[in-house]
Amino acid sequence: MDALLAGRDVMGIMPTGSGKSICYQLPALILGGVTLVVSPLISLMKDQVSALKQNGVAAAYLNSSLTPSQFRKALGNARAGLYTILYVAPERLSTLDFLAFAQEAHIPLVAVDEAHCVSQWGHDFRPGYLEIQRFISSLPKRPAVAAFTATATERVSRDIELLLSLRAPLKLVTGFNRPNLFFEVRHIMNKEKPLYLLALMDQMRGQSGIVYCATRKLVEQVNLLLYEHGHRSAPYHAGLDDAVRRANQDAFLFDDKPVIVATNAFGMGIDKSNVGFVVHYNMPKDIESYYQEVGRAGRDGSPARCVLLYSKGDVKLNQFFIDHSYDNDELSEKQRELARAEAERRLREIVFFATGKGCLRSHILRYFGDRAIARCGGCGNCEPERCLPVLPVAGEKMALQRGHRRGLDNRPMLDERNRAALAAAADDEELFEQLSRLRAQIAKLQKVPAYVVFTNATLIEMCAKRPANRREMLDIGGVGEQKLRMHGELFLQQIARYQKSKNSKNHESVHR
Repeated sequence: MDALLAGRDVMGIMPTGSGKSICYQLPALILGGVTLVVSPLISLMKDQVSALKQNGVAAAYLNSSLTPSQFRKALGNARAGLYTILYVAPERLSTLDFLAFAQEAHIPLVAVDEAHCVSQWGHDFRPGYLEIQRFISSLPKRPAVAAFTATATERVSRDIELLLSLRAPLKLVTGFNRPNLFFEVRHIMNKEKPLYLLALMDQMRGQSGIVYCATRKLVEQVNLLLYEHGHRSAPYHAGLDDAVRRANQDAFLFDDKPVIVATNAFGMGIDKSNVGFVVHYNMPKDIESYYQEVGRAGRDGSPARCVLLYSKGDVKLNQFFIDHSYDNDELSEKQRELARAEAERRLREIVFFATGKGCLRSHILRYFGDRAIARCGGCGNCEPERCLPVLPVAGEKMALQRGHRRGLDNRPMLDERNRAALAAAADDEELFEQLSRLRAQIAKLQKVPAYVVFTNATLIEMCAKRPANRREMLDIGGVGEQKLRMHGELFLQQIARYQKSKNSKNHESVHR
């Protein structure tokens, strides 16, 4: 932040959930003008803009989800100086309307999110990202440029610096370790009979989580299986209608459907704080993808579980994808050959990860050039006794009975991780559920995810400290002036009602 405020370029390689967004959002508030944020996904932009508005920051996005009239209106507002932060899809940078706006606007900072997408050696190369440098060089005055990613090897980070033409950037690599994530790999012989998955999911019932599958067909099959066994789940893949896909994502974000079953099309930029587990039903194509996807768990700092269900068929499936993924006209034949060879190298690396006996966390850290440790104490290879005790159930009938017996639970979600945090006071759990219901009501009225109102960590602190006035509410982590104005009074009233009810019950019990 200091470097950006001084007009210097930066490159930040920081784990998911470590605060990359605030590194450019806060300088944007101070620098004046409009900060441009180049972002690869529509869902990422919508969620970021929604969260910014909740915090009183004027923000908008420009991408293909807007109608022509909506695009013109947003661009007109930007010309009028109504936005502090403007999220832009890379393909929009080269349009005539946007270029004309950029020539006139005061743009002190361009932030490139998911910057690994600029590198052909990255796991998620996007040709549109190559337009970013050309756009920056066309501006009347060069802004500071910030590049951020959670997944970049040394080779990819060199590419980012070169392809974005960063000038003597401040480089900050905070490390790739996520100590609150527990990694485990389970070898599955036959995924056509997914009883192990059912038993695993039964152990994590009540938590919010993501189940990643390699294909759309598998997403539909696994989602149906979970639904039939009493799990509130929803599917997400690129083959669904846009409205259905968005509705399912919202159901997950709002905790109406705490489990989402998805292809890798889901998740980039999803800032859901209470994801307690990520299950990979199939092995991802590389460690970069795996690290990015498991990074969606435990963003609130609470313990979270990451389970990879590995089988030899996963290797064949990923090789099939590699063989058919580079038949396009955007790359030369030589580039296609190099890309295939690099993808195969990355595939071999994640197979070593999935089949090795050593520390799983250390394998990830070494891969990204971080300092590794011999035994982490936070993975299934180092501490197998900490893995979930979910042996395959004896028969499908038993799994069905278990699923239907527990049924659909529509209470506010309070998983085991949060129960542990509230253990200091026996009655905190009841207050937490009351505050959660209030949060859900506000979120639905405002059409934002619940965590955008307040995170679980904030509600837990409210339960512990029981603020009685606005000043005390401001001392709660996650409550600023804007959120105090928007929601503070409602939560203070709920806490006061709960406290009054509790005191009344105590008084009655004393007189009895």
